[in-house]
Amino acid sequence: MDVDALVRNMDECGIEKAWLLSWDIPAAEYDMEPYYYKVIDPRAAGWPLWMVVDGLKAYPHRFIGGWAPDFRDRFARPRLYQAVEMHGIKVYGELKLRTRYDHPDGITMYRYCAQLGLPVVFHLECPEHTLAKESESAESWPFWYGGDISVVENMCRLCPDTQFLGHAPGFWREISGDAAADPERYPQGPVTPGGRLLDLMRRHANLNCDLSGSAVIALNRNLGVTREFVVEFQDRIVFARDDFGRAQLDLLGKLNLDDEVTEKVLHGNAERLIEKAGKGI
Repeated sequence: MDVDALVRNMDECGIEKAWLLSWDIPAAEYDMEPYYYKVIDPRAAGWPLWMVVDGLKAYPHRFIGGWAPDFRDRFARPRLYQAVEMHGIKVYGELKLRTRYDHPDGITMYRYCAQLGLPVVFHLECPEHTLAKESESAESWPFWYGGDISVVENMCRLCPDTQFLGHAPGFWREISGDAAADPERYPQGPVTPGGRLLDLMRRHANLNCDLSGSAVIALNRNLGVTREFVVEFQDRIVFARDDFGRAQLDLLGKLNLDDEVTEKVLHGNAERLIEKAGKGI
């Protein structure tokens, strides 16, 4: 979808305003999945800053801009500064790169984001079984982004002033204690105790999570566990979509949540995360 189609879809789903995020990625890393060329604007690899800026200019009252320049770029931080200054960027996201996110240059970037008041949205996808399987062939190139869940621990610990927002299968599969042993990208079985995600959320107040497509799959596994999770972390769950349907709204409707909790998830928490954006300039 282009931005016009996005706005029409938002209208259909009753969404007033949304974060419009980039995907800044080297072409070689993007090329590992040719499928993306069939579903994303062909004018560039990923979703660069200029596409976000075009959306902000066309619909200034409907979108809040996000951009995550590759932190391995020597000039990533000054470029981000100017994006905040010139274009009103309020989110560092979506971070989706083939590198460990606890890379020293990444830690430096996240700390800088804290100065600028930007939350960091990251895509995590690195199940242990994927690397084990793909390592058997010299011709394969393992599908992963960010590292395993231990990377999130390091990010939160080393950047206590940065607000992180976790996303994608490698993040959400960790809601269950058997994640490391499950061979599926999207586990479907019952949620078992001991999930590493819950442990991280409880120990790091700067870790938030999004209610996107991967979350819906994980949270539909056991609605009883999900309701407890949403109530416990009601101040750190942000409504989000990775598709254009109503799966997230449908899930929330099943949980019989108090109106106050629902309002936090639908918009309150997202508004809080960006309320200081740009004030550090």
